[in-house]
Amino acid sequence: MRKAYWLLLSGLLMVPGLAGAETFRDVPVVDVNCSAKVASTPDSHTRDCALKCAASGFGIVTSDQKFIKFDANGNRQILTALKASDKKDHLRVNVTGDVQGDTMKVQSIKLL
Repeated sequence: MRKAYWLLLSGLLMVPGLAGAETFRDVPVVDVNCSAKVASTPDSHTRDCALKCAASGFGIVTSDQKFIKFDANGNRQILTALKASDKKDHLRVNVTGDVQGDTMKVQSIKLL
């Protein structure tokens, strides 16, 4: 029985995308350029500003005001979503990915 348990556990750890993935729900998304100045009030950050600063990349502001940058894939996905959106501010997302240091390898993201 123990052997089966350890085989199952080790098999799950080897599956890419399961180990290390975190989900953040209803968190503010901002561009890198503005991340420090809007950390305390990220919902006031506008879509227009985010699009102007898009070349700097994007990320989320956590509840403890920590900024986690997106990888290139995440930046492409959120830029597409922001361009398609008509929201003016209060830019929030649900995002899942592997956080390594201050960067997230985004697996999925949805602009709310």
